[in-house]
Amino acid sequence: MGRFLAGVGSALLLVAAGFFWWQGSANRNAADMQISPAAALAAEPPVAPPQADERTREQKRFDRYDKDRNEAISREEYLVSRHKAFARLDLNHDGRLDFDEWAKKTTDKFAHTDADRSGTLTRAEFLTTRVVRKTPARCTCPPPRAAEDDEG
Repeated sequence: MGRFLAGVGSALLLVAAGFFWWQGSANRNAADMQISPAAALAAEPPVAPPQADERTREQKRFDRYDKDRNEAISREEYLVSRHKAFARLDLNHDGRLDFDEWAKKTTDKFAHTDADRSGTLTRAEFLTTRVVRKTPARCTCPPPRAAEDDEG
């Protein structure tokens, strides 16, 4: 029983010593960090803070659409992004979009995936159409060592 009490007492003394040591180092660091305001002002000249942009998100969006900067968005300015998207789909540039032009990417993907050229996709062929999304790496840690490395 005496050994048990001696062990508990020595553990409490170690914890108390660690606490006081930690408090002492924290006080020394805080004293080192204290600089008088006058010394801080003398050390570097004051810098004006950067001016914030007062424009709102909608004002910036309006400015992106208003290409001629006349403070009015014409129908052509408003639809320019749609015209660009349409032009990418209109493969023969006839100003008309038929189904084959609209579905070109999908039909090309089907033809590429149909390996046996049967006109249908088997389960194995269909699995190759899965969209592969790029995800960021979660861990850059090295792989764990094999059990053989630990033995000797």
